Amino acid sequence: MSDEATSTAPPEADAAALPNKRRRGLILLALAAVLAGMGYGGYWFAVARHYESTDDAYVDGDLVQITSEVPGTVMALAADDTQGVRGGQTLLELDPADAQVAMSNAEARLADAVREVRTLFATAGQLRAQIADRKIALGRAQADYQRRSSLLQDGAVSAEELSHAQENVAQIQADLTEAREQLQATTAQIDRTSVGTHPRVLAAEAAVRDAALALRRTHIVAPVSGVVARRSVQIGQRVAAGTPLMAVVPLEDVWVDANFKEVQLADMRVGQPVEVNTDVYGRRVKYRGKLVGLSAGSGSAFALLPSQNASGNWIKIVQRVPVRILLDPQQLASYPLRVGLSTSVTVNIRDTSGGLIASSVRSQPFPVRPSLGEDPALDVRIAQILAANDRPDPHTNSVAARQ
Repeated sequence: MSDEATSTAPPEADAAALPNKRRRGLILLALAAVLAGMGYGGYWFAVARHYESTDDAYVDGDLVQITSEVPGTVMALAADDTQGVRGGQTLLELDPADAQVAMSNAEARLADAVREVRTLFATAGQLRAQIADRKIALGRAQADYQRRSSLLQDGAVSAEELSHAQENVAQIQADLTEAREQLQATTAQIDRTSVGTHPRVLAAEAAVRDAALALRRTHIVAPVSGVVARRSVQIGQRVAAGTPLMAVVPLEDVWVDANFKEVQLADMRVGQPVEVNTDVYGRRVKYRGKLVGLSAGSGSAFALLPSQNASGNWIKIVQRVPVRILLDPQQLASYPLRVGLSTSVTVNIRDTSGGLIASSVRSQPFPVRPSLGEDPALDVRIAQILAANDRPDPHTNSVAARQ
């Protein structure tokens, strides 16, 4: 009897219960949306607003170009693509035959220049001796002329003989003037110099150094430590000066260039901490880094054809500005990266006390490459050439002056 009463409940009661259930569902949904919005708003206010992220970021690094500074033929290759090299390690050798011939020729010219300058000093000494001798001869001739002039009135000397004595005085005076002019011209070439400091010798010495430099440049070494890439040179190839031969990429000092939208840059400052994830290692490796610089312009500003123009087809597009991020060297050593790899970058912009323009970007500068012109052995060789072709002279003191 009760089952029949329940089954025969009026349908109006069920119809009245449906709107109440729907209303409760909508209220719960709205409440959930409000709570979610409040939660996100709280999260954004407390955390998210202090971070800017982008996945338009890539690993970048130095590509140190290896070029030949002198023309030559490649005789040997000591490195290839993907090979790690250390700074100062030999990469390739050029045929040194032409440079060796030029070196020998320059050394011969230096020896010849030393002997030429020695001749100038000897000529100056010879002219001084001539001047002294002609002064004596002039005094003797003038005394003879005076003596003959006094005897002319007594008839002891003829007028012709007196005329010859006068001509002899004039001739010796002319010879003395000529010797003085020659000495002046010679002295102008050697004045306030020695054999070792004479301009001709210095020019010849510079030619020797230039030839030695060209000879040393046939031996090409790695300027920095890194990995060889983009090798294009082959054995037997004739290369011209300035030809790119290969590149060396120092992977221990790579960085990340993150391209942030212009609307994300307002609070970015130098020195802010950065977290970087790479596709190659995934989320298991989080690199620590810091923001070290913001580019001077957007990427399109430095493009060959900038998007800004006055032709009437301009469309406003949100621009991206490269931001450079340095990574922790210890993490790079444990998890090495390659140039061009994709990354995701998150910058903590909570601290805005840093500057907008970087004063120093590199964590450590590239090591200074020693100059090829600094060669103690070459200095010894030049000194030997000078000593072999210049005798010690107390008046010029050339060897002592060079030492």
